[in-house]
Amino acid sequence: MSVMTRPHHPVPAAPPARPRRRLALAVLCVSLLIVTLDNTILNIALPALVRAMHATDAQLQWIVDAYAVVFGGLLLIAGTVADRVGRRRVFLAGLLLFAAGSAAAAFSGTVTELICARAGMGLGAACIMPATLSIIADLFREPRERAQAIGLWSATSGLGIALGPIVGGWLLERYWWGSVFFVNVPIALAGAAAAIWLVPDSRDPVRRPLDAVGAPAATAGLLLLLWAIIESPVRGWHSGMVLSVGGAGLVVLLGFALWERYTPSPMLVVEAFRDRRFSVAMGSVAMAIFALMGALFVLTQYLQFSLGYSAFAAGVRILPVAGLLAVTAPLSTVLDRRLGTKTVVATALAVIAGGLLWLSRLTVSADFGHTLPGLLLLGAGAGLAIAPATASVIGSLPPERAGVGSATNGTALQTGGALGVAVLGSTLAARYQGQMTAALTGHAVPPAAAHAITGSLGGALGVAGQIGGTNGALLAAAGRAAFLDGMHLAATVAAVVVAVGALLVLIALPSRAARS
Repeated sequence: MSVMTRPHHPVPAAPPARPRRRLALAVLCVSLLIVTLDNTILNIALPALVRAMHATDAQLQWIVDAYAVVFGGLLLIAGTVADRVGRRRVFLAGLLLFAAGSAAAAFSGTVTELICARAGMGLGAACIMPATLSIIADLFREPRERAQAIGLWSATSGLGIALGPIVGGWLLERYWWGSVFFVNVPIALAGAAAAIWLVPDSRDPVRRPLDAVGAPAATAGLLLLLWAIIESPVRGWHSGMVLSVGGAGLVVLLGFALWERYTPSPMLVVEAFRDRRFSVAMGSVAMAIFALMGALFVLTQYLQFSLGYSAFAAGVRILPVAGLLAVTAPLSTVLDRRLGTKTVVATALAVIAGGLLWLSRLTVSADFGHTLPGLLLLGAGAGLAIAPATASVIGSLPPERAGVGSATNGTALQTGGALGVAVLGSTLAARYQGQMTAALTGHAVPPAAAHAITGSLGGALGVAGQIGGTNGALLAAAGRAAFLDGMHLAATVAAVVVAVGALLVLIALPSRAARS
């Protein structure tokens, strides 16, 4: 059966009246906000974790990516379960799991405990995100209303990513680092209570079998691949362990793709990938989030360690990204109708690439005024890309497959974000560690101090503060210069990736998205 052919099933019940639909949309968007907020709220706390837990760059990447990997790896099966047993039920379960994981993260005593708690939060988020989008698709069935609702959903998603640093900074100024997680608990519980009253349930009328092989395979493959990327600066790209684990990850992901193609009950809507409105648009979302998440992971450290801002001051300086996302995401649906999806998304990716190239030219004497244009370009580009690309993905599928379709899109989003943190973070770390190792050659440095200096810029600044005097100042200057050089390389790599994505969109994405 073609993915564009709707089967003859009983017509679903009509959606609730307009005022209640708007309230339900508000509940769904606020719940989505805390899920996406948690993609970046931790970034602003990374320096605090370096000081409190002595976390290395690799550990910082795992603390961020544990959430994204489990989130992205389980989205597909969560979307399938939601379509099967009821989207509101899975949404409520996700909110409760997210609250429990947030509480565990807030009171973690070690890096390992925090990584495990973040993975638990990812499980809850995997249940929440696809349910929100598929419920919206069921509530708003008229194409223009649906596009507007998805525009608000996309704006909320992007806004959460951009607001994370400022909310985290405000909390860190007043409370302990765990507050960036504990704040989720009352919001998630309130959202669950409101959802019971306001959010209607819906499901796929066809009870499709669950894919018990695909979900663990996707998660395991992504974990192995990210492990190889994140650990490569420490162990070296030529390390037998890195090559074998990375190769195993690719093999598992290839096996997952083959399994999804031939199994009678796939999680993926396999036929949909033949439709470029689905596959190319979904890749565009992944590209935008790859750049945004990777850049924010680096920039929040740059603003605090290199420019010397406090956590809250650094968060405030990320606010322009949030502002432009809030403006451009709803505007992008208007531009999509007038100019076409191809033009809007390709232009958006080109704007993101321009922002990354701007950031790659910052110097050691730069201040925030030099950084701001790059942030503005990142925010504008991400806001313009996410909504029309997401609408294209959802619009290419029949409503009864909305859960799996939105989960597939969410998987691309989370995978793109996880790879952005891993690739940009590892590129920066490799350049930083190489330069700092060379700088320490010939100096009698205790092993513990050398490990801290090469492990992260925060560690180097901590050692420099203990040394003091001229030697401490020289070490701090060398660390900041090495970090900035690594940031230049990471931003350049990301700009090239996103620019290639823009070209692919111009070549392959249809000019107009589906309207029904």
